[in-house]
Amino acid sequence: MRYLDRLQPLALLVMRLSLGVIMVAHGYQKVFGGLHHHAQFVASLGLPAWSGYVSSFTEFLCGLMILTGFFSRLAAFAICIDLAVAIWKVHWHNGLTGNGGVEFPLAAATLAFALIFFGAGPISLDHILRGGGSGARRA
Repeated sequence: MRYLDRLQPLALLVMRLSLGVIMVAHGYQKVFGGLHHHAQFVASLGLPAWSGYVSSFTEFLCGLMILTGFFSRLAAFAICIDLAVAIWKVHWHNGLTGNGGVEFPLAAATLAFALIFFGAGPISLDHILRGGGSGARRA
């Protein structure tokens, strides 16, 4: 099974792309389609209205960061907090499965949690900017 270890960079890329697409799509509809409406919804949950703006831009911008692998751990941490609050304030009372249940945001939060600890992997801007993608060998 050691040959599967060579595929870990690909697995991290798939995790990143999956989470990034989910979060960009989720945040895009809030940022460009109803930012103030989302802020009012968040305020109706007992949270400050400004946190609705923060959550919208967190989902969109951090989703883009995850997609590109740029400051991935920081972006994954922010997404994990965003999803934890969404689970607590919106989805928890719907149970695990069913309409509005916890299962989907929990799966996305789990991907974010894993990326906090594993990082973006070698197929990412983080790796290139750290000098890992230069191709030059040091003696």
